[in-house]
Amino acid sequence: MENLLSVRQVSSSYVSRSLGSFGRRIEKPVLHGINLEIAPGEIFGLVGESGCGKTTLGRCILGLIDYRGEITIDGLRQGPRANRREMAKRVQAVFQDPAASLNPAWRSGWILEEPLRINKMGGGAERRRRVDEVLELVGLDPSYKKRRVHELSVGQKQRICIGCALMLRPRLIIADEAVSALDVSMGAQILNLFRELHQNLSLGMLFISHNLNLVHYLCGRIAVMKDGRIVEQGDAEEIYENPRDPYTKALLEAVPEPPGLR
Repeated sequence: MENLLSVRQVSSSYVSRSLGSFGRRIEKPVLHGINLEIAPGEIFGLVGESGCGKTTLGRCILGLIDYRGEITIDGLRQGPRANRREMAKRVQAVFQDPAASLNPAWRSGWILEEPLRINKMGGGAERRRRVDEVLELVGLDPSYKKRRVHELSVGQKQRICIGCALMLRPRLIIADEAVSALDVSMGAQILNLFRELHQNLSLGMLFISHNLNLVHYLCGRIAVMKDGRIVEQGDAEEIYENPRDPYTKALLEAVPEPPGLR
């Protein structure tokens, strides 16, 4: 069976200049030869401390920054020449701060419908039906499409962000610290929502987090990243119960398990 996501020898660097525009060009390596695969319908966890390169890898997969190596998503190679509209139908993202992802003055229904308008998918009535369908999928009733973003709670905003990611029916979702801006109870609800979406839609997901307990709860397989390298990768239960790398052990001891996960 062909992998949904294949990451082969991916490296990336950030470039800066010591004295502004006229200074010496400085290249700082961030990712070092990353390899991982996600099967169709699999939830894969990427865990590591802040600054280790997790988000950079997510941005490479989304095609937002340059990299060296090869990334293939559902048979389509990511890169400068990739068909952006076609790639958007394969992979979407949910980011850490829902308030920063949404315009507070816009109505939720308009925001949810926007990906369909941009991609010229369906007529007005069909798009509105899709909005109602997605609102139900993320646990909100159709009345929420009339509410402006500033009227929503943080958890409701994140549900709208998840709904936006689902509008084009992607095969893969990249959830980058998608619960870290939420309180413990709301974070548990969003994790359970991800599980329901995975079960109901056979949705593939790359779940990025600094919390190994959350990744173990949600994911079937895990990769542990440190300083831009994968130090351990394998079955989530095996890594959680018997971590081999000292860094993985330190992550496991760092964060207590949140209540409310069923």
